[in-house]
Amino acid sequence: MLARVLSTDDFGLVGALLVFQAFGTLLVDSGFSYALLQRRSPTRLDYSTVLWFNLAVSLVIYAILCVAAPVIAGWFQGDMRLVPLARVMFLCLVLNAAGIVQTNRLMKAMDVRMVAASNALGLTLGAVAGIWLALAGYGAWALVWQSVTISAVKALVLWTSSRWRPVMRFSWKSLRSFAGLGSKMMLSSFLNTLFQKIYAFVIGNRVSITALAYYTQGDKWSTMGVASLSQVFTSSFVPPLSAVQNDRERFAAMVSKINRFTAYVLFPALLGLMAIATPLFHALFGEKWDPSIVLFQILLLRGIFTVLNSLYNNYLLALGHGGTIFRLEVVRDGAALIALAVCFPFMSLSTPESPVQGIEILLWGQLAASFVTWIVSLASVIKLTGVGLGRFVADIFPYVAQTALIIPIMLFAASFFSNDWLKLAVGISLALGIYIGLNYVLRSKVQKDVLSYIRGKNVF
Repeated sequence: MLARVLSTDDFGLVGALLVFQAFGTLLVDSGFSYALLQRRSPTRLDYSTVLWFNLAVSLVIYAILCVAAPVIAGWFQGDMRLVPLARVMFLCLVLNAAGIVQTNRLMKAMDVRMVAASNALGLTLGAVAGIWLALAGYGAWALVWQSVTISAVKALVLWTSSRWRPVMRFSWKSLRSFAGLGSKMMLSSFLNTLFQKIYAFVIGNRVSITALAYYTQGDKWSTMGVASLSQVFTSSFVPPLSAVQNDRERFAAMVSKINRFTAYVLFPALLGLMAIATPLFHALFGEKWDPSIVLFQILLLRGIFTVLNSLYNNYLLALGHGGTIFRLEVVRDGAALIALAVCFPFMSLSTPESPVQGIEILLWGQLAASFVTWIVSLASVIKLTGVGLGRFVADIFPYVAQTALIIPIMLFAASFFSNDWLKLAVGISLALGIYIGLNYVLRSKVQKDVLSYIRGKNVF
């Protein structure tokens, strides 16, 4: 609805602000949520200390960004519409800070249902607010208040549904105990986010707000799938891995199981989305956002390596190798920076057929960098976990092969229909049916585990 009603400029303006919000969110957390997940038995004081720290930092960062709003507008071609939008949009930092510890506690307990419920309710009410404001003619403000509503509702649901309440104390000793691993994870996440968001930062300055809007749409919808998978695989798997970190054999067995679990979901989900990208965008948004489709597809392909790298970080985090995670992030970002430098001169290229040709070249360069750094990450994980290359390949290959077999069948069946909704319904239903049926015939234990996990059972 919003993509159909609002202009490309509206999305471009909010896309510019999301760059700064992403960095603000990282600084608010400071890596302590990772440290809480890695610790076997955090105390109530530990959780309370991190909560008060998150809230205090969020208020400081919000104040800084409010003052800096005119400078932000100056970078994006002096568009002063960004100033009031920024000062409301960045309220999300404070609201999100209020929910970090509550989410962490649920993830620690492997209870993702209430997290999912808070997300669902937040997205629903945020959609209502955004659509109402868009139809009322508020433009970019619809997207801003949608984001604020989502953050506020998520925090409210997490607090009202939880019996946990913080103690009115702050412990520097507790905070320092998280500082080692937390600081390494924050630096790693900061670099990762820097080289995810730097493209929007550069596109908005070097190309145009409209080009930024096309990129933002492709990035937003690809990130929705990639980040959802990455969050589950990052947050949910660390506690069980940490519990067996001192038992090498059990740890290796769990790594293999998580590899299969991830591959079962990851490859059909992201490669399937790539295959149906055109009818998906046309059904949801019409043809206004066609330049975003190819960007969406490249970003999904890169997202496979993003999720796998997050997964590998789980294994290293559970073993306490925060320094290795940081060094791998430096390697990843170094490769991304080289690719950016090589593709930078082509960023402004465009043709009547492809107004985002330069951005497309940029993303192909980033995909190549992601592939190279995935190889480096895999080599480090093999060395430190003791799980061999053959086992990693054997764990993921069956699901890559099944996906490669099913996608052409899905596309062939969908080609008989001209209506985009019918293409999606037939293609997705057929692909899902074949995939589940094939794994049922093959007696896939991972499929049973995935279905049990969806029902809220602990399969690890």
